[in-house]
Amino acid sequence: MKVLLVNGSPRANSNTLLGLHEMEKIFAEQGIETEIFNIGNKDIRGCIACGRCGELGKCVFDDAVNEFAAKFKDADGLVVGTPVYYSAPNATVQAFLQRLFYSSSFDKTMKVGAGFVCARRGGTTASFDVVNKFFTISGMPVASSQYWNNIHGGAPGEASEDAEGMQTLRVLARNMSFLIKSIALGKEKFGLPEKEEHAWTNFI
Repeated sequence: MKVLLVNGSPRANSNTLLGLHEMEKIFAEQGIETEIFNIGNKDIRGCIACGRCGELGKCVFDDAVNEFAAKFKDADGLVVGTPVYYSAPNATVQAFLQRLFYSSSFDKTMKVGAGFVCARRGGTTASFDVVNKFFTISGMPVASSQYWNNIHGGAPGEASEDAEGMQTLRVLARNMSFLIKSIALGKEKFGLPEKEEHAWTNFI
């Protein structure tokens, strides 16, 4: 079993990365393999809704998004860690997630998703909602914790002083591990839920 951890911060030794390492320790204890994928320092442009991914089976812009999609296809879970710079997940994270989920055609049903947000002070819950929408539109169960998945810190390493925030991430990793293992057993015994043909409805 494997979980991919997306680091949306461009900064070395960032508080976002600190949170991912805290979760990584718990996943290791639970026997779940992890890989951290750093996107915050990459040049990732936004989706232009060209529709070419429907023909190509991948995004027309061949960058970190396509590289990650190949890994995501075989993963059991996804953690997205993002900093808040101004009111929302940073622009690179949003561009990455929009293109990843829009352009990748493989079935994401029952892959477990979790996001967490790091800020100096505000913007965490609004950003948390943005990240979770990518999971819930894709048939992905969302792992929860004992509180909203937020950590706080401004200076490098400062989030380590947020005892409740770091505990929230450890609990999140344990709950996510349990969900992944339980879903694996359920798939083995019952299979995946039945699919219906998608009903497309436009509202004007």
